[in-house]
Amino acid sequence: MIPIRSCRPAALLALLGGIAPGFMPAPLAAAEPPPATAMAAPQSPIPVIASLAVTDLERLLDTIADRRVVFVGEIHDRYEDHLSQLQVIEGLKRRGQDLAIGLECFRQPDQAALDAYLAGESDEAELLRRTRYFERWGFDYRLYRPILRYARDQRIPVIALNLAVELTSRVGQVGIAGLNAAERAQLPEAIDRTDRVYETRLRAVFDQHPGQEQQAFERFLDVQLLWDEGMAERAARYLTEHPQRTLVILAGVGHVEYGLGIPKRLGRRVPAPAAILVNGRGRDLDPAAADYLLFPKPEDLPAAGKLGVRLGERSEASGVPLLSVEAGGGARAAGVRAGDRLVRIGDQPVASPADVHIALLDRSPGQRLPVVVQRPRPLGREATLTFTVELH
Repeated sequence: MIPIRSCRPAALLALLGGIAPGFMPAPLAAAEPPPATAMAAPQSPIPVIASLAVTDLERLLDTIADRRVVFVGEIHDRYEDHLSQLQVIEGLKRRGQDLAIGLECFRQPDQAALDAYLAGESDEAELLRRTRYFERWGFDYRLYRPILRYARDQRIPVIALNLAVELTSRVGQVGIAGLNAAERAQLPEAIDRTDRVYETRLRAVFDQHPGQEQQAFERFLDVQLLWDEGMAERAARYLTEHPQRTLVILAGVGHVEYGLGIPKRLGRRVPAPAAILVNGRGRDLDPAAADYLLFPKPEDLPAAGKLGVRLGERSEASGVPLLSVEAGGGARAAGVRAGDRLVRIGDQPVASPADVHIALLDRSPGQRLPVVVQRPRPLGREATLTFTVELH
């Protein structure tokens, strides 16, 4: 772990140049400058890391334990990022901090469902159904499960930071200017559009997909602003209402790096000491990117068992329609067809796509499960068929 804002040039020179601190060699005699034609072209600064500045997570937590806000960025599907987030939360808890956790992966309208789960009033499956997690977020829930279970066991509040997906989707279609009065009432009270560095960084991301029109970029910018301002406003409200608490914010690295997304907009609302932590793997050593770079060991989630089907939307008919069945998948090999409606997996009745994900959540490749489908037949009759499917 490297505190990338703490390295000082003099210290680096002393450490890496073999010069004892406090000792300066005698000045050399003046020399004739080389001819102009022999002078080297200016070079970019060479990044240098002082090895004495490299520390471990426990020492880092001692350093930042008094911060009011700790941002821990994530690549959403990178397991070691979420393990690092959990270790930060556990370490701050051990140090006696009164914690709350802010999550990008849940929307603000999901708060009641989160509260019920944390209070033990509902189980994990009910949380996933009520929040429509798989439809609205979609990343493997097992990435976030250890954090949520720890929060429930330790009675740590979890705050749903993100805005309603219906609002952000609407802004992506028509922009903020195209919203009606009811939609505009859901916007954050203040949206700062003056940060040109923020806009330039988003432009660089947008330009990775050439051929887009300027209007498309304006809507892309509107959505990003809406996300960052909305999450910052929710976090600020929580901090104001709970002045004794430390808030650990877990969000995509693009929302926290360089302090331009949530951190700057939260600081505008509630000035508070904060620290930004991101995974350093694969990054340039840019001191402006974060306060600390973490270097956890890469980790992979255990492989998840899959049926090999593409699900349709929930309808009035029972079960979930199968739009396609993958060649080489377990469902195809067992005899399941596109157009079948999936009504049961093992002991789990299937009434929505969420039920399929929940039934397979802890299943592994190679496991065999009974799968029940309803298959249309001529003259409107349906057959109920059971297959034994080996998960791939």
